[in-house]
Amino acid sequence: MKNRFTILGCGSSLGSPWITNFKGNLKKNIKNIRTRCCAHIQKGNLSVLIDTSPDIKYQFLKNKIRNLDSIIYTHEHADQTAGIFEMRPFYWQNKSKIPIYGSRRTIKALKKSYSFCFVEKQGYKPIMKAKIINKDFSIKKNNTKLSIKAFDVNHGLIQSTGYVMEKIAYISDCNKIPQKNLKYLNNLNYLILDCLKINKHPSHFNLDEALSLINLTKPKKAILTNLHTDLDYFEIKKKLPKNITPAYDGLSFEY
Repeated sequence: MKNRFTILGCGSSLGSPWITNFKGNLKKNIKNIRTRCCAHIQKGNLSVLIDTSPDIKYQFLKNKIRNLDSIIYTHEHADQTAGIFEMRPFYWQNKSKIPIYGSRRTIKALKKSYSFCFVEKQGYKPIMKAKIINKDFSIKKNNTKLSIKAFDVNHGLIQSTGYVMEKIAYISDCNKIPQKNLKYLNNLNYLILDCLKINKHPSHFNLDEALSLINLTKPKKAILTNLHTDLDYFEIKKKLPKNITPAYDGLSFEY
């Protein structure tokens, strides 16, 4: 099985179009139809999900992902976690609890909001086991090992977690990276980075800020994600250097 990274969803918290059919500045094109942010990494026979968006069932079916071994979470906000209950069939399929990884803050919030996933309630068995991450951790399956670096990034009033694995960084929700953590973004093949809007935002990078970070860290390729309705795929792509591209749902690459 090939090693592959897939952007399952690249939209902001309401996706696009919104439930009201509001599309903002987006032209009618499939690359502007965006579900909520999450991603998937396949390494050999190891299948790891980053976040469980509210659209996760559709995302899995569309991308033909049929197995899951672990989940890592960036933070506790609903647009990253609300699909957690959809993971139940993988508990049945694997006949074991699904390991989930996240910061102490994130795990505490998940256990509070989705307690039924972690403790038996009303006869329903728990489907997950939580693991609080350190800066470096790994996920293993048989002879396959995925080594991951985790580091704090600022996301408005909270901290989110950025991840680096296989020379790929994933930072979906962020408006600032502490200076001490910029070292994790050296020598990357891919940097997948939050880029919410044209205008400045209190908890996300805007386009200028995302491009500044990319210019500073110099990955071989960069992908902009968490895109709002003012960022049309084709309009942005025309203005970007060849090594930087806006994401679209289902964008994937081998590594």
